[in-house]
Amino acid sequence: MKQRVYNFCPGPCTLPLEVLEETQSELVNYKGTGMSLVEHSHRGPEYDEVHNETVSLIRELLEVPEEFSVLLIQGGATMQFAMVAMNVMAQAEKAAYVNSGHWAKLALKDAQVYGSTYVAWDGADDNYSRTPVASEISLQPDTQYLHITTNETIGGIRTFDWPDLGVPLVADMSSDYMSRKIPWDLMDVAYGGAQKNIGPSGVAVVIVRKSLMNVSKRELPSALDYRQYHSSGSRFNTPPVFPIYVAGKVLKWYKERGGVEEFEKVSIVKSGFVYDAIDAGNGFYDCPVTGESRSRMNVVFRLPNEELEAKFLAGAEAEGLVNLKGHRSVGGMRASIYNAMPMEGAEKLASFMDTFRVANS
Repeated sequence: MKQRVYNFCPGPCTLPLEVLEETQSELVNYKGTGMSLVEHSHRGPEYDEVHNETVSLIRELLEVPEEFSVLLIQGGATMQFAMVAMNVMAQAEKAAYVNSGHWAKLALKDAQVYGSTYVAWDGADDNYSRTPVASEISLQPDTQYLHITTNETIGGIRTFDWPDLGVPLVADMSSDYMSRKIPWDLMDVAYGGAQKNIGPSGVAVVIVRKSLMNVSKRELPSALDYRQYHSSGSRFNTPPVFPIYVAGKVLKWYKERGGVEEFEKVSIVKSGFVYDAIDAGNGFYDCPVTGESRSRMNVVFRLPNEELEAKFLAGAEAEGLVNLKGHRSVGGMRASIYNAMPMEGAEKLASFMDTFRVANS
C-alpha cells in the first residue's frame, strides 16, 4: 500500500488510521455474523447497538443536557439550512442571521423561504475577514433565534465570542463540532455535517431543544420533520448506516484520547504551527484573518503570486502534504487541520512552509 499522506482536505475529512483499519477488519464479517454491518437490518440488534452507542457518545462528549434530543439525519448541514427554519421558526416571529461568509449566506437564503429573516451583522464590510463580538450584533424586536456559523471553512474564520443577547442561538457547527465546548444554556439548536470532524459524509448531527418540537405549527413532510426523528430515535426510515457506524468509532477514539477538552487544546497547538509559519514570513505568506477570529480548523493564506502558489502545491504534494488548494471562490491555500490530523502533519506543513519561503524569497 502506498504510504499514507497528510490529507488537509476541508471535507471529507481525514480519519484516524486506527478507525480505518478497524473498519476494514470488520467490513466483510461484522463480529462473526457472516456479513457486513451495512448489510444488517437497521432495526436489528447489531445495528441497534451501534446506533445507540453513537448517540450516547455524542451526548457524553458534548455534555448534551437531557432537555435536548440528538438526531442523526441524512442530507448533511446544507439540508439543515431549510430544516431548522421550517421546524423551529415560529411564523409570527423573526430570525436573525450573522452573515459571516459563504455558508452563513446559504443558510440565510434557505431560511428566507419559511419566514421573516434579517441580517443582524454583516461581514461583507470587512470582506469576511473576521467574526463579530456580541456588542456588534443588532437584534430586532420579536427575534426568535440568532443563527451563527461557528466556523467558516472557506474564509478560515471562527466565532470566538458566543453571543449572549437574550435570544437563543442556532449554530451551524459543521467544521468545529467536537473541537470546542458548547454553551447549552444559550443554545436551541446545534447542527453540522459529520464529514469535517466526526466521520464520513452522509449524516448530520442535529441537537435540538425538545421544547421546540411543536413551535412552528407547520405540516411537514415526514423526512423533514424533527418530530419524526425524535420519536423514532432517528430510525423512522433507513438511516445512513455506514457513516453512523464509522462516526461511532471516531467518537470512541476521541473519548479514549481525552475528549473535546483535550482536542480543543491540541487544535490550538496544531493550527499554531501553521500560523507561526505564516507570521514568520514577513509578508511572504498573507493570511487575511487576524486575532481571535483565526480558525483553528481551516488555516487560509496566499503567496505573492499564482505561479508561486502552483509551485507550492506541487512541492507540498511531493512531500505528502495534499489537498492544500484553497476554495475556488477565493483561491490561495487552505490547510484544514481537523481533530484526526496528526500533530506531525501540522509540524511537517509548517516546516515545508519555512523551507519553501527561504528558497523562493
